[in-house]
Amino acid sequence: MPVQPKEPAAAPLAPFPEGWYFVASRRALEKAGIVRKAWMGTEIVAWCDDTGQVCVAEAYCPHLGADLGPAAGGRVRDGRLVCGFHGFEYDTGGQCVATPFAPPVKAARLRVFEPREIAGLIFAWWGIDGRQPQWHLPADEPDQAGWSGLHIWTSRFAGHPQETTENSVDLAHLRYVHGYDSVSRVEALTVDGHLLLSDFDFATTRKITRFASTKLKVSAKTLVAGLGYSFVEIREHTIGLDMRLWILATPVDGTVIDLSVVSQTGEMRSPNRWIAGLGFLPVRLRAPIMNRIMASFEKRDVLQDVPIWSTKSYRSRPRLARSDGEIMRYRSYCAQFYPDLPATAGDTGTVVDLRAAADG
Repeated sequence: MPVQPKEPAAAPLAPFPEGWYFVASRRALEKAGIVRKAWMGTEIVAWCDDTGQVCVAEAYCPHLGADLGPAAGGRVRDGRLVCGFHGFEYDTGGQCVATPFAPPVKAARLRVFEPREIAGLIFAWWGIDGRQPQWHLPADEPDQAGWSGLHIWTSRFAGHPQETTENSVDLAHLRYVHGYDSVSRVEALTVDGHLLLSDFDFATTRKITRFASTKLKVSAKTLVAGLGYSFVEIREHTIGLDMRLWILATPVDGTVIDLSVVSQTGEMRSPNRWIAGLGFLPVRLRAPIMNRIMASFEKRDVLQDVPIWSTKSYRSRPRLARSDGEIMRYRSYCAQFYPDLPATAGDTGTVVDLRAAADG
């Protein structure tokens, strides 16, 4: 019997790829006053001033290291973040601008992360070794007229944003894991710097109510901008429904990630088919209700993927079948988000393996 070659040791992916990553929704930020969380291996706080300007900063005061979160007495007053230990005040640029008993300390400055807001979703830039943004998220704001509010659902599990975002090009898994029919690419996969475009069609049967189901025919246009931001524009042809999805994978501590699925549904005045009694509701209620129904479908899909994502072992040189499509082209695209890794044999090898595998 021939001896099978030993599988090479898996080269682990660096846990914090460079890019823009989700922090919180503006609604959550305004409700809480201060959002404190673990993000990209760092403890951060986020708040906004009286003009709406957002600050995302490291969660410890540069004075004597007190935690700036609300549990330790941190609060926002007159648009400034106030430390609960000695009352040092910081503006949204991170600069100490006041103290209770002395002039402000110029050297007291928070480490801040550049923010960006899209449709009420707040992101911040994570740069390798603290470097400034090398590229930006799409500048065009999605029009909000006639669209429902955002529905946000987050799951935390052991994983990596490169693995979850790979689903945007892994059309074979849509058939095998999620049971989609007629999965087909509409246009060739395109890569333009930090942007990747993946458009495909599929069909699926979904249970709408306890006793009724319908077959949905879907066109999905996916824009990937780094490993923390995927935006999907969906047209469902059977009902005549427009949706937006943001799939936002954010590393927490180097082991687990938060995967947030954000959905928004367009106004439904004259759909092709009435389902779940929506025709009896005022127009203003139809999109929000349908948004929740469709969000439950997305949640089901994510929960089917989580056991796979959270237990898989990364293969830098996968043994691919013809049906695997553009996975290696996707991985070549991903290499740009690991700029600090050495490109020499014998090191961690992540970038080397990604590029070498992409070249065959």
